[in-house]
This record gives sequence, structure tokens and C-alpha cells, in this order.
Amino acid sequence: MAPQIHLAEAPDGALTYAVPLAPEALPPVRPEELLEAWRLARRAAALRQWGPRRVLLFPRPDGEMTELAIADPDAGCWAEAIDRAAGLDTIGGLALCLRLLALVEVLTRAPSLAALFEVTAEGIEMHPALLAAAAALPLDAAARFDESRLRRLLSRALPESGAPRRIA
Repeated sequence: MAPQIHLAEAPDGALTYAVPLAPEALPPVRPEELLEAWRLARRAAALRQWGPRRVLLFPRPDGEMTELAIADPDAGCWAEAIDRAAGLDTIGGLALCLRLLALVEVLTRAPSLAALFEVTAEGIEMHPALLAAAAALPLDAAARFDESRLRRLLSRALPESGAPRRIA
């Protein structure tokens, strides 16, 4: 039986998720799921489907809790899209959402990844190896990707040729 996420709603509509696993222990997802999640999130953003503020509570080895907030309107919109499609109250849905947000975040801060994706008016083109790495690489304690670990994984995973995939 999969571990259960406990969900509580505040009077102001904010949602709190008590997650029984640390971000590092969340499972991988399939690259196709991540690709579809990106599409759903873009569609939700275009429709301005802003979600509520979300707070994620994760256990730490010392018995304390790590609190991560999804308060940014854009991230909230993307989280709302994944919640509607996969349920953030499930381990799989939460893993998918956090990987999607971590991918967006790492693309904004890692210049070394610039050759693996291109943002166009129609969407984003992403190298399949980058998509596969984001689907499989564990998150860190802050639910982000470790840039150096991602670069190492990609340096081994990049084939001789491979066109980026368009994500609309």
C-alpha cells in the first residue's frame, strides 16, 4: 500500500499536504508523464487557472519537518494543473508536480543546460536526455535538482544525435 498524503484546507483556501516521505524519496516518473504535465501546465497558464497557495510538509531524519510553499502564482498555476490531472494528494502526482517545478527551476539557473532546450513561441524544445534525466534523477531536500549531478548524468546519457522534442 502506497504511503498516504494527508491534506488539510485552511479557511482562506490554502492547502497543506503532510507528505510521509522526504523529497529525496519521491519516486521517479516516466518521461512521457513529465512531457504531458508540461503541456497541461502550459494550458492552465494560458487559461489563467491559478491555484491556491500550497504548503508541503516533509519529514526530516531528525524528526522535524521541512516546509516548502508553492506560493508563486505561476508555480501555483502549474501545481493546480497537475493536481487536477494526477492529484497532489498522491505520491505519484506530487512526484510529478515537484519534478516539473524542479525542471523549470533548474532551466532558469543552469546555463550549462541551455544547449539542451530552446523556448520558442510555440512552446519549448527539449532534448530527450534532459527530459529522461528530470524524470529519473532524485530531488534534493529542497525538492530541486542538483545541477552538478544533473550535468554528470547528462554527460553520460547524451547520444551522438538526438533532436529536442517540441513541447507545446
